Amino acid sequence: MLILILGIVLFLGVHSVRIAAPDYRARFIAERGEGAWKGLYTVVSVIGLALIVWGFGMARQTAPILYAPPAFMAHLALLLMIPAMVFLAASQVPAGRIKAAVKHPMLLAVKIWALAHLLANGDLASLILFLSFLAWAVADRISEKRRLRAGETRAVVAGPARNDIIAVGVGLVLYLLFVWKLHAWLIGVAPIA
Repeated sequence: MLILILGIVLFLGVHSVRIAAPDYRARFIAERGEGAWKGLYTVVSVIGLALIVWGFGMARQTAPILYAPPAFMAHLALLLMIPAMVFLAASQVPAGRIKAAVKHPMLLAVKIWALAHLLANGDLASLILFLSFLAWAVADRISEKRRLRAGETRAVVAGPARNDIIAVGVGLVLYLLFVWKLHAWLIGVAPIA
Protein backbone atom coordinates (compact mmCIF):
# COMPACT_ATOMS: atom_id res chain seq x y z
CA MET A 1 0.00 0.00 0.00
CA LEU A 2 2.95 2.31 0.72
CA ILE A 3 4.06 2.28 -2.94
CA LEU A 4 0.54 3.21 -4.06
CA ILE A 5 0.39 6.09 -1.57
CA LEU A 6 3.86 7.31 -2.57
CA GLY A 7 2.81 7.27 -6.23
CA ILE A 8 -0.36 9.23 -5.45
CA VAL A 9 1.61 11.79 -3.44
CA LEU A 10 4.14 12.29 -6.25
CA PHE A 11 1.62 12.34 -9.10
CA LEU A 12 -1.05 14.48 -7.48
CA GLY A 13 1.56 16.53 -5.63
CA VAL A 14 3.22 17.78 -8.79
CA HIS A 15 -0.23 18.31 -10.34
CA SER A 16 -1.19 20.39 -7.29
CA VAL A 17 1.65 22.90 -7.37
CA ARG A 18 -0.56 25.44 -9.14
CA ILE A 19 -3.18 24.95 -6.44
CA ALA A 20 -0.98 24.99 -3.34
CA ALA A 21 2.19 26.84 -4.36
CA PRO A 22 1.64 28.96 -7.48
CA ASP A 23 4.39 31.38 -6.41
CA TYR A 24 6.91 28.52 -6.21
CA ARG A 25 5.97 27.45 -9.75
CA ALA A 26 6.29 31.03 -11.04
CA ARG A 27 9.69 31.48 -9.34
CA PHE A 28 10.95 28.15 -10.67
CA ILE A 29 9.94 29.08 -14.22
CA ALA A 30 11.43 32.58 -13.89
CA GLU A 31 14.75 31.22 -12.61
CA ARG A 32 15.15 28.08 -14.71
CA GLY A 33 12.74 28.48 -17.62
CA GLU A 34 9.49 26.85 -18.65
CA GLY A 35 11.31 23.92 -20.29
CA ALA A 36 12.97 22.98 -17.00
CA TRP A 37 9.61 23.13 -15.20
CA LYS A 38 7.92 20.97 -17.82
CA GLY A 39 10.80 18.50 -17.69
CA LEU A 40 10.64 18.19 -13.89
CA TYR A 41 6.83 18.01 -14.01
CA THR A 42 6.97 15.23 -16.59
CA VAL A 43 9.61 13.17 -14.78
CA VAL A 44 7.81 13.37 -11.42
CA SER A 45 4.45 12.61 -13.09
CA VAL A 46 5.80 9.54 -14.90
CA ILE A 47 7.48 8.21 -11.75
CA GLY A 48 4.31 8.84 -9.74
CA LEU A 49 2.10 7.16 -12.33
CA ALA A 50 4.41 4.13 -12.53
CA LEU A 51 4.34 3.82 -8.72
CA ILE A 52 0.53 4.13 -8.72
CA VAL A 53 0.15 1.35 -11.30
CA TRP A 54 2.68 -0.90 -9.58
CA GLY A 55 1.45 -0.11 -6.08
CA PHE A 56 -2.23 -0.53 -6.94
CA GLY A 57 -1.52 -3.86 -8.62
CA MET A 58 0.12 -5.11 -5.43
CA ALA A 59 -2.22 -3.46 -2.94
CA ARG A 60 -5.51 -4.61 -4.44
CA GLN A 61 -4.49 -8.26 -4.01
CA THR A 62 -4.35 -7.93 -0.22
CA ALA A 63 -6.50 -4.86 0.45
CA PRO A 64 -9.38 -5.44 2.83
CA ILE A 65 -12.88 -5.22 1.36
CA LEU A 66 -14.71 -2.39 3.12
CA TYR A 67 -17.99 -2.79 1.25
CA ALA A 68 -19.36 -5.03 -1.48
CA PRO A 69 -21.09 -2.94 -4.13
CA PRO A 70 -24.22 -4.45 -5.71
CA ALA A 71 -23.68 -5.92 -9.18
CA PHE A 72 -25.61 -3.13 -10.91
CA MET A 73 -22.93 -0.64 -9.77
CA ALA A 74 -20.48 -2.23 -12.20
CA HIS A 75 -23.00 -1.59 -14.99
CA LEU A 76 -23.45 1.99 -13.83
CA ALA A 77 -19.67 2.42 -13.78
CA LEU A 78 -19.48 1.15 -17.37
CA LEU A 79 -22.15 3.65 -18.39
CA LEU A 80 -20.44 6.55 -16.61
CA MET A 81 -17.18 5.80 -18.38
CA ILE A 82 -18.70 6.74 -21.74
CA PRO A 83 -18.96 10.48 -20.96
CA ALA A 84 -15.67 10.28 -19.04
CA MET A 85 -13.89 9.09 -22.19
CA VAL A 86 -15.65 11.69 -24.35
CA PHE A 87 -14.62 14.48 -21.95
CA LEU A 88 -11.08 13.11 -21.86
CA ALA A 89 -10.96 13.22 -25.65
CA ALA A 90 -12.52 16.71 -25.68
CA SER A 91 -9.71 17.94 -23.44
CA GLN A 92 -7.15 16.94 -26.06
CA VAL A 93 -8.72 18.32 -29.25
CA PRO A 94 -9.24 21.96 -30.19
CA ALA A 95 -12.20 23.58 -28.45
CA GLY A 96 -15.68 22.76 -29.61
CA ARG A 97 -18.94 23.34 -27.80
CA ILE A 98 -18.26 20.53 -25.30
CA LYS A 99 -15.00 22.04 -24.09
CA ALA A 100 -16.53 25.52 -23.86
CA ALA A 101 -19.58 24.24 -21.96
CA VAL A 102 -17.76 22.15 -19.35
CA LYS A 103 -14.70 24.48 -19.24
CA HIS A 104 -12.28 21.83 -17.97
CA PRO A 105 -13.18 18.52 -19.60
CA MET A 106 -10.10 16.72 -18.26
CA LEU A 107 -11.06 17.50 -14.66
CA LEU A 108 -14.65 16.45 -15.31
CA ALA A 109 -13.39 13.21 -16.89
CA VAL A 110 -11.25 12.51 -13.81
CA LYS A 111 -14.19 13.19 -11.47
CA ILE A 112 -16.51 10.87 -13.41
CA TRP A 113 -13.79 8.18 -13.71
CA ALA A 114 -13.08 8.29 -9.97
CA LEU A 115 -16.77 8.25 -9.01
CA ALA A 116 -17.52 5.37 -11.39
CA HIS A 117 -14.70 3.31 -9.93
CA LEU A 118 -15.73 4.12 -6.35
CA LEU A 119 -19.22 2.84 -7.15
CA ALA A 120 -17.88 -0.45 -8.51
CA ASN A 121 -15.03 -1.17 -6.05
CA GLY A 122 -15.14 -1.51 -2.29
CA ASP A 123 -11.58 -2.44 -1.37
CA LEU A 124 -9.28 -0.14 0.58
CA ALA A 125 -6.75 0.28 -2.25
CA SER A 126 -9.51 1.44 -4.62
CA LEU A 127 -10.89 3.85 -2.05
CA ILE A 128 -7.47 5.39 -1.47
CA LEU A 129 -6.75 5.72 -5.18
CA PHE A 130 -10.10 6.94 -6.46
CA LEU A 131 -10.96 9.21 -3.51
CA SER A 132 -7.54 10.86 -3.87
CA PHE A 133 -8.13 11.60 -7.54
CA LEU A 134 -11.71 12.76 -6.93
CA ALA A 135 -10.62 15.13 -4.15
CA TRP A 136 -7.77 16.46 -6.28
CA ALA A 137 -10.06 17.10 -9.28
CA VAL A 138 -12.55 18.99 -7.10
CA ALA A 139 -9.76 21.09 -5.54
CA ASP A 140 -8.22 21.80 -8.95
CA ARG A 141 -11.58 22.87 -10.39
CA ILE A 142 -12.07 25.30 -7.49
CA SER A 143 -8.55 26.60 -8.08
CA GLU A 144 -9.25 27.02 -11.81
CA LYS A 145 -12.37 29.08 -11.02
CA ARG A 146 -10.32 31.34 -8.74
CA ARG A 147 -7.65 31.84 -11.41
CA LEU A 148 -10.34 32.68 -13.97
CA ARG A 149 -11.92 35.28 -11.64
CA ALA A 150 -8.47 36.74 -10.95
CA GLY A 151 -7.82 37.09 -14.68
CA GLU A 152 -4.93 34.62 -14.65
CA THR A 153 -6.64 32.39 -17.20
CA ARG A 154 -9.23 32.90 -19.91
CA ALA A 155 -12.53 31.18 -20.54
CA VAL A 156 -12.63 28.63 -23.35
CA VAL A 157 -14.28 29.96 -26.48
CA ALA A 158 -16.51 27.52 -28.36
CA GLY A 159 -15.10 26.26 -31.62
CA PRO A 160 -16.68 24.44 -34.54
CA ALA A 161 -18.95 21.44 -33.98
CA ARG A 162 -16.55 19.21 -35.91
CA ASN A 163 -14.25 19.30 -32.88
CA ASP A 164 -17.09 17.86 -30.79
CA ILE A 165 -17.67 15.16 -33.39
CA ILE A 166 -13.98 14.27 -33.22
CA ALA A 167 -14.08 14.23 -29.39
CA VAL A 168 -17.16 12.01 -29.30
CA GLY A 169 -15.70 9.66 -31.93
CA VAL A 170 -12.32 9.37 -30.24
CA GLY A 171 -13.95 9.01 -26.82
CA LEU A 172 -16.23 6.19 -28.01
CA VAL A 173 -13.37 4.35 -29.73
CA LEU A 174 -11.24 4.69 -26.60
CA TYR A 175 -14.13 3.44 -24.47
CA LEU A 176 -14.68 0.42 -26.71
CA LEU A 177 -10.96 -0.39 -26.70
CA PHE A 178 -10.87 -0.27 -22.90
CA VAL A 179 -13.95 -2.47 -22.56
CA TRP A 180 -12.66 -4.88 -25.21
CA LYS A 181 -9.03 -5.41 -24.11
CA LEU A 182 -7.15 -2.38 -22.74
CA HIS A 183 -8.57 -2.39 -19.21
CA ALA A 184 -7.74 -6.06 -18.72
CA TRP A 185 -4.31 -5.63 -20.30
CA LEU A 186 -3.35 -2.47 -18.41
CA ILE A 187 -5.11 -3.05 -15.10
CA GLY A 188 -5.48 -6.82 -14.99
CA VAL A 189 -9.25 -6.72 -14.53
CA ALA A 190 -11.81 -7.15 -17.29
CA PRO A 191 -14.55 -4.50 -16.93
CA ILE A 192 -17.13 -6.99 -18.18
CA ALA A 193 -16.90 -10.37 -16.48
